[in-house]
Amino acid sequence: MTTTSKIAFAPGKAEQVHLSIAEALGGHRNSLGLLRLILASVVIFDHAFPLGGYGADPFWNLTRGQASLGSLAVGGFFAISGYLITKSGMTADVVQFLWRRVLRIFPAYWAVLLFTAFIVAPIVWVSAGQSLGSYFTLAPNNPLNYFTANWDLNIGTYGIYDIYAATTPYGREVGGSVFNGSTWTLIYEWHCYLIIAAGVAFGVLKGAKILVPVVTMLLFIIQIVNVTNPGGLAAIAPYLSDQQRITLTFTFMLGATIAIYSKRVVYSNGLGILAGAVMLLTLRYGGFLTIGLIAGSYFVLYLAARLPRQVQWIGAKNDYSYGVYIYGFLVQQITAYMGWYKLGYVLYSVIALVLSLGLAWLSWHLVEKRAMTLKDWGPGRGWNYWMTRVRASPWPRGLRKVAVPSNLARVPIDIQLKEDPK
Repeated sequence: MTTTSKIAFAPGKAEQVHLSIAEALGGHRNSLGLLRLILASVVIFDHAFPLGGYGADPFWNLTRGQASLGSLAVGGFFAISGYLITKSGMTADVVQFLWRRVLRIFPAYWAVLLFTAFIVAPIVWVSAGQSLGSYFTLAPNNPLNYFTANWDLNIGTYGIYDIYAATTPYGREVGGSVFNGSTWTLIYEWHCYLIIAAGVAFGVLKGAKILVPVVTMLLFIIQIVNVTNPGGLAAIAPYLSDQQRITLTFTFMLGATIAIYSKRVVYSNGLGILAGAVMLLTLRYGGFLTIGLIAGSYFVLYLAARLPRQVQWIGAKNDYSYGVYIYGFLVQQITAYMGWYKLGYVLYSVIALVLSLGLAWLSWHLVEKRAMTLKDWGPGRGWNYWMTRVRASPWPRGLRKVAVPSNLARVPIDIQLKEDPK
């Protein structure tokens, strides 16, 4: 994709005008789907270190403790999500927006919880020599509790009984049973959706756009405080001292800010290369969690527009990235339980990725895509549609409104309505 276009302004002369991010990412002519799939896959390779018992992610040392390879990938997810979700909010009312976000995130999430609690865990339980009847009890950390404690995205428990506590490298390391350690980020993403929903409800995305970068700047300031003085906000604002919450929300809002001003944000190779260089330099020498996140958010969107057209079809219609993300950790724990981590880091990671892609394919075609067919149903029709229906609804059949004499003005409404003789 070219980064400039020529516009004639005088005979024999032409001016080079840079494309905007909006133009560069227009329609499906981008690699956002591919990048999300790559980022989800990177998370699997990062989690392989602790789950396979191979030690810490070496990326921590390369970045001087600023980020793991997985956290870098999740950050990319949030930047892309901020851009796409805000774009969606600019073309929908708040009812439509929230309905579609619920359909996108919850059905597949509930499916993985149920799959874990009532298919995977009982198989592992029985394979360990326990009876199936002893699995379905009301003891603490039972399978039903696994669903009810986690259904609303707030992670109440990671384990079912102590199944993985002593049977996996990670369980032995942390002394607990963890089935899915990836889903903790979903509540932060949902909270970001609610921020955009508020912007939709109050007309911010269309009539007061400046508030989006203002919120982003406030988050940037909070991020600086948290990075330079960890725990400094805990006494006065514990909510804001959550480093992960602020980092991910800040990254999401960077994507949202680019979306709001996408027709004015320049897309160019020069800026893209500069942003990539700044991101890499801050990762290596410091400053990634502040300046580096800004550069990285632009870079990932630049990359989505810059990758060759031959790969843009990947993820354009079938988005397997969410499925890979929510099933990856689960698959890695299953394969670790089976002892496949002994095959070595590369084989263990590749096998987990292939199996996760298979489950992601099923998740998309059996759950996610089917759920999204309901996006224009019910609440998806929007606030205006339903308010119009309410205003246009007739009086109940068999009743008609009649004139009320002034001396009966205080008579209850049920007496004011008379039966229609017809």
